[in-house]
Amino acid sequence: MGTMQAMVATGLGGVEVLRPAEVPMPVRANAELIVKVLAASVNPIDAKTRSGRGGAAAIERFPAVLGYDFAGVVVESPYEAHPLTPGTPVYGMTMVPRFGGSYAEYVTVPSAFAAPKPPSMSFDEAAALPLAALTAWGMVVDVARAHEGQRMLIHAGAGGVGHLAVQLAAYFGAEVIATCSTANLSFVRELGAARVIDYTQHRFEEEVSGVDVVIDLIGNTHDGTGSRSLAAMRPGGLLVNAPTGSWPTVIDDAAAAGMRATGYKVTPSAATLAVMTRMIEAGDLRVHVDRVFPLAEVAAAHTLIEEGRTRGKLVLHVADA
Repeated sequence: MGTMQAMVATGLGGVEVLRPAEVPMPVRANAELIVKVLAASVNPIDAKTRSGRGGAAAIERFPAVLGYDFAGVVVESPYEAHPLTPGTPVYGMTMVPRFGGSYAEYVTVPSAFAAPKPPSMSFDEAAALPLAALTAWGMVVDVARAHEGQRMLIHAGAGGVGHLAVQLAAYFGAEVIATCSTANLSFVRELGAARVIDYTQHRFEEEVSGVDVVIDLIGNTHDGTGSRSLAAMRPGGLLVNAPTGSWPTVIDDAAAAGMRATGYKVTPSAATLAVMTRMIEAGDLRVHVDRVFPLAEVAAAHTLIEEGRTRGKLVLHVADA
C-alpha cells in the first residue's frame, strides 16, 4: 500500500499537536479519486476540530490528518472514461474526519467532491476556494436566495467566507452592507459592498435597520454580534448562521424577536464549483490569498486563523506542480 508524508494531529489540543508523520497512502474504492495534493488551505473549522470542537467527536483514531480544501492532480480515477482522468488538475473539498484530510501528499475523495481547476488560477489560489466559496454560495444563494431589491448584512466581510459572500450577494443583485475592521474598509468596498461599517468604530445596529437577511459569520463569539444583528433586521427577516457552536440559541432567540433563523453546514459539490469556475474565468469572482505557508508550518497558519484577523484565505503549499 505504501506510505506518504503528512502533517497530523497527534491528539486534541493546541497547535503543538500538529506534527509531521509518515502515514499510509489512501486507497481508492468505488467512485472515488486519488488526488496528488499540491496545495491545501486552513479554515477555522480545522482549528476548532484540532482543539476538540468542530468535527472532533467523529475522529475515530489518532494520528488524524486534517484539512478540507485541496488542489492538485488526479492520479487514480474510478474508470477509464471518467471525466476526471489521471493527470487532470482539480480542486475541491473533502469531509474530515469521515475522509482523510488534505494536509498530506495524497487524498482520496468521492468524485462528486472535485471539479476541474479554473485554468486561470494557480494551485495555491484554487486551494483557497472550495470550502469558503461553497459555504458562501450555500448561505447567500441557496438559503438566502440573493436577488435584486434585497438588503443583506454580511458580517466579517473581509474574512475567508465573508469576502466571497459579499461578491456573490452583489453579483445576484442584493444591496450588500458589510462589517469589517478599519484596515479592510477599502478592500470590502472593492468586492461590491454598497456600504461598509467599521465595527471597531460603530455599532452596526445603530447604523443600519430593516435588512432582509443577515449572513452571520461570527455569532455571539464577539461582542454579542449575533444577538445584536436581530435589531438590524426587518420583522420576519432571515438570519443564516454558520460558525459551529457560535450561537447555540440562535433559533429560539430569533423566533422570540419575530425573525427567522437557520444554521448552515457546507456540502461538497463539484457542480457548484463548476458554476463558480465560470464566474472566476469571467472575472466575476475572485479569491484573496492572505498568506501562503509551507505545509510544515501548518501550526503557524492555525495560530494566525485563530486570531481572527485574516483577510481572505490562508493557503498551505504542499508540493510544486
